[in-house]
Amino acid sequence: MTHSIRLTRGRFALPALALAMSAAPAAAAAQSPDGTLDRAVAAYATIKTARIAFTQTIDNALTGSTVSSRGELQQRRPSRFAVTFEEPAGDRIVSDGRYVWVYLPSTNPGQVIRAKLGADVGAPDFAAQFLEAPRKSYTVSGGSAATIDGAATHSVVLMPKSADSPFQKVTLWVNDSDALLRRVETVDQSGVVRRITVTKFGKNAPVDANAFVFHVPAGVKVYDGPSG
Repeated sequence: MTHSIRLTRGRFALPALALAMSAAPAAAAAQSPDGTLDRAVAAYATIKTARIAFTQTIDNALTGSTVSSRGELQQRRPSRFAVTFEEPAGDRIVSDGRYVWVYLPSTNPGQVIRAKLGADVGAPDFAAQFLEAPRKSYTVSGGSAATIDGAATHSVVLMPKSADSPFQKVTLWVNDSDALLRRVETVDQSGVVRRITVTKFGKNAPVDANAFVFHVPAGVKVYDGPSG
């Protein structure tokens, strides 16, 4: 038996990011914002599978809280991904190609939220909205240099063109050496800042097919999110 529940886009921000990374070596001195974004877009287009380790920090100025997490994402484009959290342990987000399953026992024990792909719950490939035809939805600026964990990067700022966007602002940091997306920061409409940093990236790496299958744990209720 399933129950109905509203599922917000924020639940799916993580596969944030993962998917936007890749790898076409290119020189990157004195980049323009448009040039940096174009390198990232071209590199992203070469991704078929990915295996990514990440850290995530969410800052909420309204509550004065900061929440940190870390884990691994496996992806097979276009519609399968699996996020397994090491911290908090046991939390998972899985897309099996038909449904997205959100199981977060650290904050919502005893329940899993299931939403049909195509519903207004965020794309399973989160990076697509930033790196597939980004100028259709965003204006581009930025271009400043930064070093992240010893890696030289340039940032790109994306400002939504539509007031209906879930974001006020998106910042991407792209590796100078290989066009890998090293960090993504989003500011949502309520001012919550989410920062995801890639610590290890395997482009077109082998992935575990079983990771894209979600088995509902015994005693856990399934709540249906939007169906499209």
